[in-house]
Amino acid sequence: MSIIEHVFAGAARGYQPEGDRLAPVYNPSTGEVARQVRLATTGDMAAAIAAAKEAQVGWAALNPQRRARVLFKFKDLIEQEMESLAEMLSSEHGKTVPDAKGDIQRGLDVVEFCCGVPHLQKGEYTQGAGPGIDVYSLRSPLGVCAGITPFNFPAMIPLWMMAPALATGNAFILKPSERAPSVPVRLAELLAEAGLPDGVLQVVHGDKVAVDALLDHPDIKAVSFVGSSDIAQAVYARGTANGKRVQAMGGAKNHGIVLPDADFDQAVNDILGAAYGSAGERCMALPVVVPVGEDTAEELRRRLIEGIAKLRVGVSTDRDADFGPVVTAQHKAKILSYIDMGVEEGAELVVDGRDFVMQGHENGFFVGPTLFDKVTPKMRSYQDEIFGPVLQIVRAAALDEAIALATQHQYGNGVALFTRNGGAARRFVETVEVGMVGINVPIPVPVSYHSFGGWKRSAFGDHNQYGTDSIRFFTKTKVVTQRWPDPGEALGNAFVIPTMG
Repeated sequence: MSIIEHVFAGAARGYQPEGDRLAPVYNPSTGEVARQVRLATTGDMAAAIAAAKEAQVGWAALNPQRRARVLFKFKDLIEQEMESLAEMLSSEHGKTVPDAKGDIQRGLDVVEFCCGVPHLQKGEYTQGAGPGIDVYSLRSPLGVCAGITPFNFPAMIPLWMMAPALATGNAFILKPSERAPSVPVRLAELLAEAGLPDGVLQVVHGDKVAVDALLDHPDIKAVSFVGSSDIAQAVYARGTANGKRVQAMGGAKNHGIVLPDADFDQAVNDILGAAYGSAGERCMALPVVVPVGEDTAEELRRRLIEGIAKLRVGVSTDRDADFGPVVTAQHKAKILSYIDMGVEEGAELVVDGRDFVMQGHENGFFVGPTLFDKVTPKMRSYQDEIFGPVLQIVRAAALDEAIALATQHQYGNGVALFTRNGGAARRFVETVEVGMVGINVPIPVPVSYHSFGGWKRSAFGDHNQYGTDSIRFFTKTKVVTQRWPDPGEALGNAFVIPTMG
């Protein structure tokens, strides 16, 4: 059985990983162990960081055009390997191949944005800020930065982090999820092929040992993290306590609010895709739908039941499947426990996916589409992130009540409103306390030249991911005030603070 190793590039000078702990990597469609991944020790992490620190100096010294050329070539190589990358990703995560291509493409969009780093990393300049005085700013790399990424987007989220970090002249240590490690390794290989110097990017697999090493090591200047909220909060606290810049994205419980005037055909289609696509293993999934008014609720419920009956659950290689298995047996058990919890709490189980079995793949990690109605805000199954193919209906009498549900929830990642009413949409946008808002858009993930980030327990730190926020996160600003006085210019009073007047 193959073992997936760390990517210690040339600057590590032939370092051989010292760790002998291995973790299984499953094929979720069959439930079988497909390969194993080597987990790093603290010593492994230290070696990777040292190699990255050594390589970063030369990489930062390159002009931004040359760094951009590496990203342009990297983008081309990813596009050439899109099919094989998607199949590799699908085999370890369980999402369908078409969905895996979307995963890669959304990451590729950020690589494309970062190809503009010669413009993005420019500072500002003011001529004549005072008598003979000019002021300008520089955006400099931080040094060695790190990314800790989850299983659900093995390509997209690593690309969201590594592209801006590398573009701005940093070295980068990537600690991907040990559940889906192969695609990050291949991305590192493609970056090397594109011309990234040895050692600038290190991919190191691991668990809490590796994470703690990154958070504690003095040479790691910034950490970007995506995962559950409890761990995100812990990562943020430990990293900042060690003097690091940290952005830590957490969980979500996104709401889709449906007004009586919505286009129901479009809304139902969008809600089904957003709730059940990728088996609900997305932080931007739509696990809660809030119909406004009883007539809206009854109509929406009827249509959702009809739509769910037509969904096709299949193995990850089934290109006609709407969604595939979840990532591990442990995660399947967690999802099933939340369905049990919803029943115990008194919610109405309208469609039960607990007993779904894929013929010929009885050991696969499949959960069928599940629908609850009559869910209330006090239920723990509503308060927590389930992260599976489970959709909950929470009924509201008016738009303000629906807005309050999304606003008062502990998570504030994404929210959507389905309506034809422009005034209602405007009021919704202005008042809902959520970081990413969609109007007739069920999964409002911003395009690459804006930025991604939630509110409340969905995000810790002051910088969002990708877009111009990522350039700010991975750089530090130096402001220069310079004076070149004319010959013979009278000296001012050096004991009075300058006012530039």
